[in-house]
This record gives sequence, structure tokens and C-alpha cells, in this order.
Amino acid sequence: MEDNKRKMWQFPWRYKESIALVGGIIVIGFILQLTVGKFNFFLLSSPVNLIVGAAIILFLIAFSFKRKNVFYQWFSGVPFSVTLITAMLLLALILGLTPQLIKTNPHDNDIFTQLGFRQVTSSWSFVLVYFLTLLSLGSLIARRLVAFKKKDYAFYMNHIGLWILLFAAGLGSADMKRYVMHVYEGEVEWRVFSDNEDVLELPIAIQLNDFYMEEYPPKLAVINRESGTPQPEAKPEYVQIDEKRPHGNIDQWDITLEKYIHDAVRNSDSTYQEVHMPGASPAALVKATNKTTGEVSTGWVCCGNTAQLYMTLNLDSTFCVVMTQPEPKRFVSDIDVFTEDGKEEKAILEVNKPLKIDNWVIYQYGYDNQAGKMSNYSSMELVYDPWIYPVYLGIILLAIGSICLLWSGNKKTKKENDLE
Repeated sequence: MEDNKRKMWQFPWRYKESIALVGGIIVIGFILQLTVGKFNFFLLSSPVNLIVGAAIILFLIAFSFKRKNVFYQWFSGVPFSVTLITAMLLLALILGLTPQLIKTNPHDNDIFTQLGFRQVTSSWSFVLVYFLTLLSLGSLIARRLVAFKKKDYAFYMNHIGLWILLFAAGLGSADMKRYVMHVYEGEVEWRVFSDNEDVLELPIAIQLNDFYMEEYPPKLAVINRESGTPQPEAKPEYVQIDEKRPHGNIDQWDITLEKYIHDAVRNSDSTYQEVHMPGASPAALVKATNKTTGEVSTGWVCCGNTAQLYMTLNLDSTFCVVMTQPEPKRFVSDIDVFTEDGKEEKAILEVNKPLKIDNWVIYQYGYDNQAGKMSNYSSMELVYDPWIYPVYLGIILLAIGSICLLWSGNKKTKKENDLE
């Protein structure tokens, strides 16, 4: 009854005030987005992020002396924290459902782009809610630490871990750098290009000892000799080369694989032989039978590469059988990595198996797509993140705290069941 008589903005504040305040902050974020553009996180590059981080910690320490104040109780309480978490989840939902762009067109008048929904993590609404969450969560931790209780260890690890994770991931993002380095076989490279196409020298060098690729067998297709259109035009069909299943159908032709050589070299009589050497390419001896006329065509087809010409099997004056380029199954770089402080590390780099050295993570990025397995260079993405260890610490503490909360909750439930 007393709650119904309480006026808006009358302490103690609860959910209505929390929702109104967070909603107002988001609206302010939209206004800033429309007037000054997106938030530039690079303004927080070191040492600015260190100064801002120190200022936040000092503010939380000073603010904790007012922990008995009703405003502090609300700021670090459940209604405000739940509202902030809900706002963060809504923004994360927009991030997941809306295509995110690295760069936006300044002439794009789309309302989603103007409000920052195409670059959520750089939008003012997200940044303001993020900093409020950091301050609110920090205030709660400070309040509970002052009244420290040993039995609340799970709470401390869970919330401190989350705070460290948010703190390091947010403020540290400005110091993260990404580069793509192209390294030729047998050479050492330490230079990359910036976004402005300026040459940058990095404190890390990579030597490419060897680049090699494993390929899937290619496919066979029937195309129009003049237009190159795969048949049938409405829904093109392909026959996957598989020596265990040598028969297939494409439109009006039965296709039979007579012989397949993955590493083949062309002879002077337009046949192929197996030779494991640079420049070899897949080739197949194919028999094609027209279902209507019974006419049979037999011959070699080859997809070709930078060292060999492709070969087709003519079926008639209009159509021919061709071989598609093989798709990469696995591509690997054998590398040596050198750092300025004298570290040296060998690694076999491949997709989803990066190398971690100091604050650098090196990923297999690409190669010369036209040359394929004959590529004489490998492209690698280098990610520099000096805040990665605090992020790991936050994740570990958060995980341990969550496990401890589950364990203590199960223990409490079991104790209550025993009392019954």
C-alpha cells in the first residue's frame, strides 16, 4: 500500500526510476550518435585507457565511503543492475540480428546505420551503458568487500571476474591491432601495410620455410562451349570425382570415370601421367554417353593451373565436359617466428590452429588463390592484444565463481532436504 503512494523519483529508487534513467541514457546515446557520429575507441589507446582505468578505480574507492547513502544503495542494487543487464542484452540482440559493418558509408541514410546498429560496439548507447555497468558492478563489489564475509567467496570470484573481463575487454580494445602479413617461401618478413597503405615495421618477424596444401578431388561438369554456362542452366549438376563411385549423371549424359590422377602432367600425345612435382594438376579420363542418341565420347579432362593448360572433352558442337578447380582441404605454413627480445619459435600454422607468442596471436589467413597449391607465399593475420591476460584472468575467475555458486547451491539444497 505504501509502495503505491510513493511518487516517481522519491527515494528509495526502484525499477521505474532505473528503467527511466537507463532509457534516458540510451536516448542520449542516440542523440550523440546522430550529432557527432560513432564513438572512437582509438581515443582510449594507451596510455589514455590506463588513466581512465585508474580514474574508475579511484572513483569506486572514493564512492564506497558513501555506501550507506540511499543513492549508492540504489546504484549498486538489484533494480539498477538488472535494468543495465537487460539493456546490454537488448543491444547484444541487435548486434546479433543486424549485419555489422567494419566501415559505414557516410552518405547512408538508413536509420539503423545512423543510430549505430550497424556498429553496435562503437555506438554511444552501447558505450554509455557499458561504462554505467562497469561503475554499478564495481560499486556492488566495493560494498560487499567492505563487509567482507569468507562464506561469500563464490560471489567475489564471480563478480570480480566479470568486472575484470568487462574492464579489460572494453578499455583494452583500443590497443588491439590487426595486420595481414604476406611471407614468401624461404624469406623473412616483418613489414605490413597499415589501413593507409603505409609500410609498418613490426617487432616480430616470420620466416616461411614451406607452404603446402591438401585438396579435395575436383568435380566434373558439362558446360556450354560458347557461353561457359553449366548444364542444366536452371539447376546446374556436378559429378564429384570418386574412384569408388565412378558413375554419375549430368543432364542428358551418363558420366563414367575411367581413371583419375590427382598429380598429373600432360604428355605430348595429350594423355596424362602421374608425376609428383610442382605444377602437377588433377586430370581424369572420362567417358560420356548421350542417353538419347547413345553417342559415346571418351577423353582426358584437366582443370589446369598456372603451369598447365586446362583440357576439355567435347561432346558435340555445343557442349563439353570440364573439370572444376579442386577445393582446398587443408593448407599449412611451416614457419619460424622471431621477436625483438630474442625469442624464437617454430610452428606448423593452419586454420583454427594459431600460434600464441607473447602478446601476439598469429593465424593462417590465406595464400595465392590463383596459384592454389603452387602458391609461393602465405598470408598470415597477426593480432596484437596486450590486454589478453587480464581477459583470461577474468574468464577464469568467472568460471570458478560460477562453479562454486552451483556447488554451494546444491549443497544448500541437499542440507534442506536432509532437514525435511
